[in-house]
Parts: sequence; C-alpha cells; structure tokens
Amino acid sequence: MEEKSVNSSPYKAFSGCGSKPLKGILEVICGPMFSGKSEELIRRLRRAKIAQQKVISFNPHSDTRTALHTIASHNGASLEAITISDPLTIPIHIAHDIEVIGIDEVQFFSPEIINVVFDLVEQGKRVIVTGLNLDFRGVPFGTIPTFMAIADTVTKLSAICIVCGADAYLTQRIVNGTPARYDDAIVKPGAQEAYQARCRSCHIIDKKPVWQKTL
Repeated sequence: MEEKSVNSSPYKAFSGCGSKPLKGILEVICGPMFSGKSEELIRRLRRAKIAQQKVISFNPHSDTRTALHTIASHNGASLEAITISDPLTIPIHIAHDIEVIGIDEVQFFSPEIINVVFDLVEQGKRVIVTGLNLDFRGVPFGTIPTFMAIADTVTKLSAICIVCGADAYLTQRIVNGTPARYDDAIVKPGAQEAYQARCRSCHIIDKKPVWQKTL
C-alpha cells in the first residue's frame, strides 16, 4: 500500500495563531477500493483515543457492505460508528468536547456534507474523511474532489492490481464476470464479488469520459 501525502505534518494548522481562535483541520484519505482507506481512518482515530482525545465517527446508511454502527476495513479491523442517512444530522451528535471526527465513505452522502464538514473545521474540530476519489469509470466521484481541494492534508492510497500486480489507482466493477459499462449506475454497493482494484493499463471501460462534460 503506497501512501502519498501533500503535507507531512497535519498539525501545523494548530500553531502560530497568536491570540486568534484556533480553527480545526481537514484530512482526506482517498484511493480505489481495497487500498486501506477505512483501515487508515481507524488507525488515526485509535491514535487520537490513545492521546486521550474525544473522538466520534460516522458512516453512511446507504453503505450496506458493513454492519450498522460500524466502520470496518477489508482486513477485519472495525470501530464503532453512528450510521446516518442525512449529513445534516451530524452536528446533533457532536458534543462540545468532541475533538476528532471521522467520516467513512463520504462519497455516499449528499452534497450537504461539504458545508457540515466545513462548519466543524471552523469550530476547531479535526475532521478526517475517507472516500473513493474516482468511480468505477475513472471519473471524479461525488464530493471527494471538493474535499481534496479544500483539505489541509490529502493522503492518496493505492491498492494492488488484481491482474498484473502493479500499483492500482482505479476500481473495476464486474457484472456477471465482465467489466461494467460506462452508462451503468454509478452507485452500487459491493465488495470483492463486484469490484477489483486495477492499474490504468488493466482497467477496462467501454468508453472514455468526455472531461468537458464531467468537470
């Protein structure tokens, strides 16, 4: 699993502010399926707990791959979470003393999640979100491009291509043993039975995106 970060220290935002109110920090963990995004989120949240920080985490109700109220990684690690459908309900669950907030699979939430997260950062919270930066077509996925642009740190993970063993940055959807078509539904929860990690050379799609229309 390869990790690339645009900033080696996610805590610089907390120093050198003088008498100004301290604002928080936004960390984004992204990559294809099977790259360890949820595993990395769990690791960071557990470290925060060891540091005696108040932590809370959320996951989307629409992600049916895992049990309710649980963030789970493909390697078996798990963490208790609050499962929600509407991102506007997130602030209701966050007490004043909460310091660190984890949100898994953020691409499954409606666009309102962006303002929710931004407000939490403005309030001084450390917010860590995970998500697929590209959908199965290789097109930027939902709100993730916006989060990557406004984040203080971005950690982009890779998986291993199931075909050739190279670093994989794309997700291949499989339907009845063959690659999904470009015009198939974008959101379709699944795991190893429906998705594979692939490199750019091994990723197959029946047509390429017209970027002027997708951006």
